[in-house]
Amino acid sequence: MTARPTPRPQISPREVPASPQLQRVEGRARVTFCRHGDHTRLDRLEQGGSARVRLPKTHTEVPVAVLLNTAGGLTGGDRLTYDAAVGDGAHAIVTTQAAERIYRRLSGTARVDNRVTVGAGALLEWLPQETILFDRAGLARSFSADLAPEGRMLAVESLLLGRAAMGESVRQLTFRDRWRIRRDGRLFFAEDSRIEGNATDIMSGPATAAGGRAFATLIDCRPDAEAQLRAARDLALSLEDGDLGIGASALPGVLILRFIAMTGQALREGLIRFLESWRAAPLPRTWHC
Repeated sequence: MTARPTPRPQISPREVPASPQLQRVEGRARVTFCRHGDHTRLDRLEQGGSARVRLPKTHTEVPVAVLLNTAGGLTGGDRLTYDAAVGDGAHAIVTTQAAERIYRRLSGTARVDNRVTVGAGALLEWLPQETILFDRAGLARSFSADLAPEGRMLAVESLLLGRAAMGESVRQLTFRDRWRIRRDGRLFFAEDSRIEGNATDIMSGPATAAGGRAFATLIDCRPDAEAQLRAARDLALSLEDGDLGIGASALPGVLILRFIAMTGQALREGLIRFLESWRAAPLPRTWHC
């Protein structure tokens, strides 16, 4: 007698297992400083998810807030939001513990939103370390600032296409960067940039970066920006070499510097030398770790 095969159980569409949901990074942190007498002090600190803020002891009167992402990096669908503010007459520095890494994604785009507020006669120095983009990464980054009259902001953002020492190249990338800066509620600086596709080829052209793989934008918002252009250009020329190029320009109330380097190390060394000379003060210790 031939045995009949056991019929397979029928599964209704509602019982079909759904695709696994990948865990996503979500972090938000806010730090504010205000002036008490002759000193700047912490006013408010909020943090949640993977976003953290550390307040190391310093040997100066200027407090330093160190941002860090406990997730160790970002990929498609992850999101970080950082807010920093200094009240009237205050002075504070915001930096990061290490370079941020944007890894290869399966889908979606990582998002980082940075927002700062500067009070009257105050100074906020936004000095994060570099962001490293790996092959097949996707990142949408924004930076918005609201400055009071006579408020000053020094901000830098730097970018690396992979790690040259590891032989990495970025052949597929989606990157969007957005800057919006307002003074007394009026927009006076706006910029959008995008890299879409083969980043190595795109940045190899003579009109882009001529093969450079590390870039930075430095914005110095100050009432006498145009008067400082000559000094910025002289300092830039003293630092340029075969691996690093620096350009400087000015608009009413804002000084703009562009750094292009062949390697991340050349960019980092150039930024450290420029910033420490321009600020007449050493960078936070995390930059030298």
